[in-house]
Amino acid sequence: MTMDSAPPRHTGQGGTGHAAGAAGTAAVRRTVTAIHPPRRPRADQAGPLVRQRRDRCRHGALPLLAADALAAALTTAASPGLELPGEAAGPLAVLVALLHAQAGLYRPRLAPSALLELPALAARAAALWCVAAAAVAAADPRQALGWWALLAAVCLQTALACAGRGLVNQLRRRSGRRRPASTLVVGPGAGAAAVAAALHGHPEYGLRPVGLAATGAGADGDGAMPVLATHEDVRRAVIQNSVRDAVFTRPPEADEHTASLVRLFHDHGCRLWLADPAGTAKVTGMRLAEPADQLWGYAVQPLLPRPARQLERWAKRGLDSALALCALIAVAPLMGVCALAVRIADGPGVLFRQERVGLYGRPFTLLKFRTLRADEHESATRWTVAGDNRMSPVGSFLRKSSLDELPQLWNVVRGDMSLVGPRPERPFFVAKFSSVHPGYEARHRMPVGITGLAQINGLRGDTSIEDRARFDNHYIDTWSLWQDLWILARTAASFFRFRLGGS
Repeated sequence: MTMDSAPPRHTGQGGTGHAAGAAGTAAVRRTVTAIHPPRRPRADQAGPLVRQRRDRCRHGALPLLAADALAAALTTAASPGLELPGEAAGPLAVLVALLHAQAGLYRPRLAPSALLELPALAARAAALWCVAAAAVAAADPRQALGWWALLAAVCLQTALACAGRGLVNQLRRRSGRRRPASTLVVGPGAGAAAVAAALHGHPEYGLRPVGLAATGAGADGDGAMPVLATHEDVRRAVIQNSVRDAVFTRPPEADEHTASLVRLFHDHGCRLWLADPAGTAKVTGMRLAEPADQLWGYAVQPLLPRPARQLERWAKRGLDSALALCALIAVAPLMGVCALAVRIADGPGVLFRQERVGLYGRPFTLLKFRTLRADEHESATRWTVAGDNRMSPVGSFLRKSSLDELPQLWNVVRGDMSLVGPRPERPFFVAKFSSVHPGYEARHRMPVGITGLAQINGLRGDTSIEDRARFDNHYIDTWSLWQDLWILARTAASFFRFRLGGS
């Protein structure tokens, strides 16, 4: 059996931190009896799909896409001097959608304004019709658009798109007043209470606060709504109230208790927002919405915990799958030799399966070659390092050479892991380290990996957990495909040098 390891000092410190955390939680825990009942008693029975469709209608891009496409079609039909064929309406609608998406005009907002978007709409309309004019001139020079026709098309397109978006925004505000989404405000102290009061007093944002999720000791609220002090209280409130939105008043990674709630809301399909009462929030690794959104004067933005560069994220997944499949084929004979050696030296049970924590705290089953026999409880809660005297010579060699990690290539193919990322840990130690080491929980913003920045810097085996977390978070904050390839190259070089210690 191989396990990720830490020095003994962390074990003792972790126990102390866990006890202190439990005492702190007990000090702020309250009996929550005032959870608001759902407005519709059978909301849960309606199923998540109905609620997701309602959310897409309220915050989704489809109504705005329809308004933009209609504006392009009407401009084509109504502009004087334009003699475009009817088949051009489809490509123009697609092009305007791509231009607006590139400008971030389809991102969710709490206080959208078509007039604030007017400069961006005008610029994209000009680009759209310049491309159309160039295409027409290339196809038939005799049909080339004149300057006045081009200017008229740009102005009409801008006016129609602005009017259509204004109508969509007005309908959304009216729908938000009639059917506000149940919302939890997450954060400590007076800041969370102030944001909740703003939402309660201004229903046009479409968010109805039903509770405060306290993330700091002494967060007592104002008595107007229940204060949820534990994860179980928050989970129960989300289910009972069909909560669809969560508003954070500080960046999730700034506080471990706050960061741990991200997975809970994500698993229940909630949309996450960050409101900044202090005006000083700096969200590491998250994309800022432009133009800035606001909630009754508080800067607000949608939280996007996944890497903002969607194409690069897909490329990372494709690279992982391709390289892992090729590696599995290439090392299949070596894996066969390792499996045979384990079977001869240590008996049946070549593979070792263990629960680990992956992206956003989701558990998965990690595969390794078995290097040590232990019962289920010991394997989940006890550190084991390469020098454990219960290891056979074969097990010790596999750990020193990191050959015991080869079956994790299948975890990469399955999508449980990436080739490069923070090393996954067992749930018992994730809970312990999250209460002791700042930034540890924030490691789960990125898919876990076989190797990572911490490992190539020698943080493997019996090394500092705090240092590992710092390197892992730096990797996430500065992530790029080139950095992944660089880490893989460094890992390959260290593998052939047979570096000591497990990962």
